Amino acid sequence: MKVIVCKTYEEASLESAKIVAEVMKNKPNAILGLATGSTPEGMYSELARMNKEGEIDFKDITTVNLDEYYPISPDNDQSYRYFMNKNLFDRVNIDKSRTHVPDGSAPDGEKEAERYENYVRSLGGADIQVLGIGRNGHIAFNEPDEELVPVTHVTSLTADTIDANARFFKSADEVPTHALTMGMGTILSAKKIIIIATGANKHEAVKQMLKGTCTTKCPASFLNLHKDVVLVCDEAAYNG
Repeated sequence: MKVIVCKTYEEASLESAKIVAEVMKNKPNAILGLATGSTPEGMYSELARMNKEGEIDFKDITTVNLDEYYPISPDNDQSYRYFMNKNLFDRVNIDKSRTHVPDGSAPDGEKEAERYENYVRSLGGADIQVLGIGRNGHIAFNEPDEELVPVTHVTSLTADTIDANARFFKSADEVPTHALTMGMGTILSAKKIIIIATGANKHEAVKQMLKGTCTTKCPASFLNLHKDVVLVCDEAAYNG
């Protein structure tokens, strides 16, 4: 795992955007695996700027997102579809029909998970997958557990994750208790992975991931199995 330590969140955002942009320049019809949450917001802003100034082109890009709350309507302002539209898709020249987020309004969550998994597989996996890391080492909604699921699935959210996401809702009671998420195998099928970690509250998770071993107690540790992973972090996340 290659590690890039930046001084600040802003620097980490710029460095992350450069890595994604390089993939886009080398392959104009690349498949981008994308993530939500506060961590990649700065990166998305930089990608939007680069697109506006003609440095990168989203015209032939396809995107697949990691996860979505379940159940939730795509037009709910806390849905991950809404987040992606606001933070990236509405700001660049991408064909919205080529942007894919699990459907949180699907009547049958298990069938939607199977459909989404088959679609990602049909693409051959992402050319680059963007990840964040949770305080407990989760990636996407793959939470620490006795076992991890390899494919896209419906999962219940832990109390820690619900607590971490409660700041986005009026109260913790409004946070959905389930989600649709890519599985560990789906994530690891990407050709390249970039994981972004910023803030001292992510230090312990980063420390566990960088041990080089794999444990279901820290799902991010399974990234050690992949041949091309870049960790971009700030000093707070790296040093604590």
